[in-house]
Amino acid sequence: MATQRFLTLDDVAEILAVSWSQAYALVRRKELIAIQIGGRGQWRVEKDELERFIQQKYAEARATGVEGPPAGEPATGEPAGNERTTGRRAADDAGVDAAR
Repeated sequence: MATQRFLTLDDVAEILAVSWSQAYALVRRKELIAIQIGGRGQWRVEKDELERFIQQKYAEARATGVEGPPAGEPATGEPAGNERTTGRRAADDAGVDAAR
């Protein structure tokens, strides 16, 4: 049996642990190269292309290094602007049990 060459955006989203719409946004922005197949224009990504994308992201992460937060974000780990964590996540971030 032949090996599968192409992945659907659902497959890509699962592999990258993102939503379908986030995977589609990568394609729209041409960060991830994909082709449209068939009358409905279903997107397909070659497995090799996805692997190249992942390796490129790792290379970018290595080149950036860990020199501190990106510009405009506080160094304390707190969200910038009006982004806020709530509920259990906020308690976890503070090291407090949310049940207390």
